[in-house]
Amino acid sequence: MTYRIITLLLFLFLLNSCTEEAKKSDPLPQLSGIYPHLAYYNSEGECGTGAIVPWADRLWAITYGPHLPNGSSDKLYEITPDLKQIVREESIGGTPANRMIHTESQQLFIGPYAIDQEGQVRTIPYEQMPGRHTGNARHLEQPENKIYYGTMEEGFYEVDVHTLEVQELYQDANTLKGDQYSTLLPGAHGKGLYTGQGVVVYSNNGEPSEEALKQFDIPSGVLAEWDGTDWKTVRRAQFVEVTGPGGIHGNKNLATDPIWATGWDYKSVLLGVRDSETGWSFYRLPKASHSYDGAHGWNTEWPRIRDVGTENQPDYLMTMHGMFWHFPGSFTPSSSAGLRPRSAYLKVIGDFTRWNDQLVFGCDDSAKKEFLNKRKVKGGIEGPGQSNSNLWFTDLGKPDQLGPNTAAGAVWLEEPVTAHTPSEPFLFAGWPKRSCWLQNAGTATVTFTFEIDTDGTGNWQPLTTQIIEAGKNARVAFNRGQSGEWIRVKADRATTATAHFYYADEEERDTKAAPVFTGLASVDQSEVHGGLLYGLGDNRRALGLAATAFSGTEDGDYRYYELNEKLELLPKKDPETLDFITAQFAIPKEVVTVEESSVLVVDDSGRRWRFPLGDPKFSALTDAGALRIAREVATERDLLNLHGTFYELPAENADGFAKVRPVASHSLRIHDYASYRGLLVMTGIDPEAGKDNEHVIVSADEQAAVWAGAIDDLWQLGKPTGQGGPWKNTAVQAGEASDPYLIGFYDRRSLELSHQSAEPVTFTIEVEPIGHGPWMEYQQVTVPPGETYTHQFPADFQARWIRFRADQNTTATAWLVYE
Repeated sequence: MTYRIITLLLFLFLLNSCTEEAKKSDPLPQLSGIYPHLAYYNSEGECGTGAIVPWADRLWAITYGPHLPNGSSDKLYEITPDLKQIVREESIGGTPANRMIHTESQQLFIGPYAIDQEGQVRTIPYEQMPGRHTGNARHLEQPENKIYYGTMEEGFYEVDVHTLEVQELYQDANTLKGDQYSTLLPGAHGKGLYTGQGVVVYSNNGEPSEEALKQFDIPSGVLAEWDGTDWKTVRRAQFVEVTGPGGIHGNKNLATDPIWATGWDYKSVLLGVRDSETGWSFYRLPKASHSYDGAHGWNTEWPRIRDVGTENQPDYLMTMHGMFWHFPGSFTPSSSAGLRPRSAYLKVIGDFTRWNDQLVFGCDDSAKKEFLNKRKVKGGIEGPGQSNSNLWFTDLGKPDQLGPNTAAGAVWLEEPVTAHTPSEPFLFAGWPKRSCWLQNAGTATVTFTFEIDTDGTGNWQPLTTQIIEAGKNARVAFNRGQSGEWIRVKADRATTATAHFYYADEEERDTKAAPVFTGLASVDQSEVHGGLLYGLGDNRRALGLAATAFSGTEDGDYRYYELNEKLELLPKKDPETLDFITAQFAIPKEVVTVEESSVLVVDDSGRRWRFPLGDPKFSALTDAGALRIAREVATERDLLNLHGTFYELPAENADGFAKVRPVASHSLRIHDYASYRGLLVMTGIDPEAGKDNEHVIVSADEQAAVWAGAIDDLWQLGKPTGQGGPWKNTAVQAGEASDPYLIGFYDRRSLELSHQSAEPVTFTIEVEPIGHGPWMEYQQVTVPPGETYTHQFPADFQARWIRFRADQNTTATAWLVYE
């Protein structure tokens, strides 16, 4: 008997050991570089990543809630090299996004925490240092012993790095009676803090007014500096990152190293550099995305410039307005060459770093409180039940591999221009297709001169001139032989002018979806696994799925399932949650109108916009409410899925549909989509087709299925395509403009114009390159009766919207094909 017991115990021991070894060797589930088990949740209206820093053989991350200057349910996370997530018990939360490595004391300061070389954490209580911590900087006088903290409401502190004793320099506005906004500096919503050249530089990107909650083009934000005694406004605009070559360590040569600042206004991205001898200089860059606009500043999070190279080979990566940029580490006014666009992205990124030879992006994925991002095209859809976000791990080359870097921006926008005064420099290098829309809204003919700085040394040379009569415009195309780092323009007399640059990438995608999407049902299929999605609340930390089976446009009975962090799709008995999802997340009908010519959208301001058509089968599915049209899947911007094309859709307060950006076209029957643990999850599945695709997750009973990946996988669906126009056998009135029709960001574009009149009709073709700027004449063409005018747009042509006018009453067709 004893022998049998010993044998049994030995067998159980070996079995347990094998099981434990199997657990250790099992790869952690991940899709597209997103590990669901690393997601973080809080109990607030938003759960964004404030900062991530490798330190003490770990990756450290902090999260933030939306306005919590005295602490919150957010945490400090320690992530081990084998990707174990440890929630530190020292956590006190708040709204922090600051990080700095203090070299002399060998400590990482991140949020209200100080972490030593051994990973020991000390905490500075909010009672001693209240505020939404947004930045750290080296001390002007005692950098070896003290650092600065800055808050979003202009509280400033100096902290002893040894004792963590706090000395208040300027009181945080959250501790003042009355309004939460400070009167110390213009603007609101603080972002960056950095020291160098004898000053502390601070930025904010918002404006504390009701007007700023609705408009995107009013004065907002500030870049300011402090000399230890007095504050000075450098520039009134929306600024975010402030840093230098030393990054989160601080500049090594405090007296002479440059300070860089990024920001934007309603015209373009702004880049500032402070030189120790010449002071501040400013440059302009194009915007890839307008989802970051908004005078309140809330849509931006924390754009960064950060060294993701090695100690021996620095490599600065910049994020700004939906674009990855290569930033030259030697950037100064006398050495400004080398700034280049890389690729466009959709994730909302709060911070990023290099860790274990990968890039890690800390994101802001799924906010319970959608803030101001409400619109009727979404219906009354709820946000997720609980805010959550995640990290995104990629290879080092990922910033070059996402969306096309097509982008645009202005140096002048319907504004007074002084004679012989050049505009600010605008980036010229980095794109194969470049043009400028130039308008003279003055009362006399003006000669505009373009000049280029060929090598970034500030040596300007004439490039070309353009003579424009009063009230007229021109499209100036630049060929590939016209090279230079920066371009600027000046007028020979005072006028009112617009100069808007539009740059396009070569479209290297075709129309075929990548294998990652295998298993998503085609629009041709009638029998499809669908389902409505909802991120559960109450700390359940699962994704609820009301699963259904479609036959044609008809959905069947709904069954309830949950997707967990192990990427298991499990049936659950929870009729209450099932009823909630089917009621609150039902897809709204009649929020867009599919017409024979195009898809018509009337936005919340009553503005009319028309979009291309995809496969005709999308029409019935759209009308039946079998396809989700719009939903927030990255904080404070929407993903629009309209007749076979995904679009990035800015919030209404960032000008909404006027600034929409097509991402990719497809022929997929996508029922619903949502964000969960950093993943984009979609329904509308053919399980049999996706059985060998890890991105397709099927329940054990085979009655439910979802697709999961990263939102930036969508670029791989294929380039944007479509056809349609504002008129198709439409009765038009003389001189009356058609609705705007989207033309921006597409590849090969052609036009056919025809009419049914017995006499020739002259059509005026107008384009709007900006979204909120002036309409400009592209062409006038006279079409004889019975004939069709055809036009292939030049490869370097770009504008955002197009419209048409006829010189007489007629029945006309304006048909555009994007291939």
